[in-house]
Amino acid sequence: MAKDLFYNIVKIGLEKEGWKITHDPYPIRYGVSDLYIDLAAEEAIAAEKEGRKIAVEVKSFAGSSTVSEFHTALGQFLNYRIALEISDEPERVLYLAVPIDTYRMFLRFEPAKTAIERYQVRLIVYNPKLEVLEQWIE
Repeated sequence: MAKDLFYNIVKIGLEKEGWKITHDPYPIRYGVSDLYIDLAAEEAIAAEKEGRKIAVEVKSFAGSSTVSEFHTALGQFLNYRIALEISDEPERVLYLAVPIDTYRMFLRFEPAKTAIERYQVRLIVYNPKLEVLEQWIE
């Protein structure tokens, strides 16, 4: 299974923010298919509280068609979210990690903006040059 171009940047960024990587990749069974979300992580918080659990699908948008790559990423995200909802860990929240340039120049505008809002796609915006996570968008 090929890892995305900027996969390690997102993984390191999560670790820098205090997330513990629990799965790399996160395997999930959905019907007759085996799916693999890039990363799963847990955030350790106060001992008496349950830590948040997330799954992150990393995308680079490095191909020739941003629109086509968005369509693929959105479809993959929605399928993964359905699979998580019926999994053993339905509380795990799915995020789509995207590069900052793609977010600024494409995802904030139509038609991507409406699709992201309508399907409640949570985003992690990462900066591949600085190798950091810039923004979490709920």
